[in-house]
Amino acid sequence: MQSAQRAVKPAQSLPDMPVSAMGISNREFRLIRDLVYKRFGINLTPEKRALLVGRLGKLLRKQGFRSFQEYYKYLLSDTSGRALDSLVNRISTNFTFFYRESDHFEFFNTVVLPEMTKMISGENHRDLRVWCAGCSTGQEPYTLQMLIREYLGKNYAMWEAGLLATDISAKALETAVRGVYPDEGLEKLPRPLKRKYFRKKGDGTCDVVDELKREITFRRFNLMNERFPFRKPFHVIFCRNVMIYFDQPTRDGLIRRFYENMVPGGYLFIGHSETLGRKQAFFEYVKPAVYRRKWGR
Repeated sequence: MQSAQRAVKPAQSLPDMPVSAMGISNREFRLIRDLVYKRFGINLTPEKRALLVGRLGKLLRKQGFRSFQEYYKYLLSDTSGRALDSLVNRISTNFTFFYRESDHFEFFNTVVLPEMTKMISGENHRDLRVWCAGCSTGQEPYTLQMLIREYLGKNYAMWEAGLLATDISAKALETAVRGVYPDEGLEKLPRPLKRKYFRKKGDGTCDVVDELKREITFRRFNLMNERFPFRKPFHVIFCRNVMIYFDQPTRDGLIRRFYENMVPGGYLFIGHSETLGRKQAFFEYVKPAVYRRKWGR
């Protein structure tokens, strides 16, 4: 398992590149790469070197750092955590839009919700627990909450069916909490949902209605935490296009923790460019990028 307490992954050998050409020495890149891997699980391969320089160069110049070595020492010395927050905000990609990989939402609506609500209906407390892990700027959790409300209809008030949405990026979460999106970002969203759950602001943007915002809890959370602090297991976890930034050991540890925090038979959604692999023993394949937690312990 990759955690904040484990040893840093040994550095890969890097091709020699002139410092003047890239703006960062091999040693500086290794130091920052290993720190990012240790704290966030993000695997910055040598191919990401230019991206790192491009995204951090302006920050270094603005704050007066003369080298990436100075910046690295600043990251280690800053006890407030703001420096690392700024770093991860710049190197993580928060690209998403409403109804991205729409087949997942159709499956969630037509298969997962009927199965999970039927299973829960026999319990004393109707508590549907859904987690968006890596929610980015909020389009995914808002879409899921719309579908949950539509499926439960007039019975929604009888359920505890709010949704947890987490991300490592404080900047992305600010956008998610605000819930204001450009009109063109809603193009793929079904029209009935768009009419019901958004209000036009007159400046080319739309605002998510307050009744939907209230049902989602947005929190900053690091998936590299050794233990997840949840009191109850989830019925559904969406973690799409997040594990593409992790190496195999990091993915394996995260998959195990998802398993430990899901009800038997619960559903895990990942990105279409991702896979859990055949060797893992926790989830069974359902369809592309959809898995189900095995019913054993």
